[in-house]
Parts: sequence; structure tokens; C-alpha cells
Amino acid sequence: MKYAKLGNSDLNVSRICMGCMGFGDAQNGQHSWTIDEEHTREIIKRGLELGVNFFDTAIAYQSGTSEQYVGRALRDFAKRDDVVVATKFLPRTAEEIEAGITGQMHIERMVSKSLQNLGMDHIDLYIYHMWDWNTPLYDILDGLNRVVRAGKVRYIGISNCYAWQLAKANALAEREGFQKFVSVQGHYNLIFREEEREMAMLCAEDNIAMTPYSALASGRLSRLPGETSKRAEEDSYAKFKYDATKEQDEVIIRRVAELAGRRGVSMTEISLAWLLAKVTAPVVGATKLHHIEGAAKAADIVLDADEMAYLEEPYVPHALAGVMAQNKPANKNEKHVWSTGSQKI
Repeated sequence: MKYAKLGNSDLNVSRICMGCMGFGDAQNGQHSWTIDEEHTREIIKRGLELGVNFFDTAIAYQSGTSEQYVGRALRDFAKRDDVVVATKFLPRTAEEIEAGITGQMHIERMVSKSLQNLGMDHIDLYIYHMWDWNTPLYDILDGLNRVVRAGKVRYIGISNCYAWQLAKANALAEREGFQKFVSVQGHYNLIFREEEREMAMLCAEDNIAMTPYSALASGRLSRLPGETSKRAEEDSYAKFKYDATKEQDEVIIRRVAELAGRRGVSMTEISLAWLLAKVTAPVVGATKLHHIEGAAKAADIVLDADEMAYLEEPYVPHALAGVMAQNKPANKNEKHVWSTGSQKI
């Protein structure tokens, strides 16, 4: 396994981040393909053996049971200082807004619950899961800064945002002396490259780590078109993200298969090797041992310029999909609340 600094932080992370969305009690979640605690522990233990030290979960995954499974496994199989644990918080709910719960109070509540779920005294990377159009940005950043100062969080990251949102947030944080976002977790892979338009350039300019999710496009970049899996059959969200561009994406997927055959490696290894040339650490979901084993092997593969160009050449622009397609105010005429009191952005 290879390692890298996570942006402007002192966190030394494995080039492969284990995505933990597939861990947790399916009874308390949205996904039937999640795995139980026994199998979660096997995968986390194997990841640690392979040198993975970076684990990404969220309070939203399976109603917090993903955090619980991850926390218990890491306590049993690793030293706390040897692993980097990332988790995410959700926007304020309508009920919280109605009750007058501020953004600062909301973040304090979310942190406390995640720490309880994880059974830990701090979170290494606390991620703003999706843009909250109904909460002032100042309140979000102030709330995050408070939990960092309290020692509950070491660094903060953001997910599912536009480049202008990240730039504006970090400019406000710098002005106010708040903690800045050191990483961004966006939707980025070989068949969805829209992050290259602006986000990648911003991150390169400001040394913000890219840790993209859907690194294998929900398995589409790890198998030939027509081959299937339980997740492919049952994951309606993945279908929502990828089915509309299936035909154009298959051209690229077949090139991945061709190159994998020439090199004598798996499609997973080729797809991730391409992404590893672009980002700090892709978040790779694992619900079977071979998922994390294949991902770990990718860290040792370096594609040459001709191979990179061959994989990239067929790409055509894609419309935003998934969470980013919904990253806008509920009312298209509504403007985001950018200030609190006299605080103006």
C-alpha cells in the first residue's frame, strides 16, 4: 500500500480509502445489499492487513449502524492512532429548523451522536455530507470550527458540492479564522469525469485532497457490460446515476476490459489505477473480501500516458447525476442564506 498526505492536513492516509456505506443493519437502512457485522469485521480486518488505514462512513448509513460496526471493528483490530476515520453529517431537518436549532447546535448534536456510534473520542475527518441550502454557511463553518477547537474533530471535509461552493466556503473560513476544508468527496470516476471541469483545478491550486466516491461506478467499471451483481440489480440509486448514459459508457468500460486483459490484471485494478493518477484516495466500497483485495492491488499499478489517453478518449460530457443533480434550493427562485445577523459574505 502507498500513502499520501490528505491535502493541507497532517493526516497520512492510504491511497485506497475503504468506503463503508455497505456496512450496517439493513433493517435500519435503505439498501438490501448491506452486510452484517460479522462480514463487516472480516473485510475491515483484511483491509488493515493490506495496509488500508483510511475508512469512510456516515451517520446516514443504515441509521448509524455503519458507524457502529466500523467503530467496534477498528477498536478490536487496530490502534486508534494508526487509522484515519472519516464520517459525515447531514443538513438540518425541517423539524430542527422549526424548533430553532441553529447550524452550530445541529453540528454539535451530529458530532456527539457519531462519536457515540463510533465509540471514539475524536473524528479525524468530519465531512459536510451535502449542501444545506436552509442554513447560513457562516453557521456551518462556525459550528465546525467549534468542534475542532473542542478536540472532537481534527480536520473537516466537504462532499457533493460545486467548486464555487467550496471556494466560497474556504474564503469565508479564511476571513473569519475558521477551520478550512482540506478535502472534497465528489462523484468522480472513469465514466463520470465532470469534476475535471472546475473542481480538480481548484483542488490542485489550493492543495485540497480529492477523495471521490463511486470510484468504480457502482461496479460498472469492474465487470463487462451484461455481467451483473446483486447491487446492480437492486440499487435503484446507482441506476439513476448511470443508466441514462449506459451506451456511451460501455465504450469506455470495454476499453478497461481490453487493457486489463493485456496487462493480466482485473478491471478493478485498471479503473482505480486511472483514478489514482488523478486524486489522493478514492473511496472504494467493499462488501466482499475480493473487493478490497482488488482495490489494494491497484495502488501498485501505474498506467503510462498512452494507456491513460486510450481510456479517456471516448468520454463525452455527462449531465449531473445523483446528489449533485439535486444540489439546488427546493425553489429554483430561492437564494441560499449566506449570512447570519451582521455577517455578510
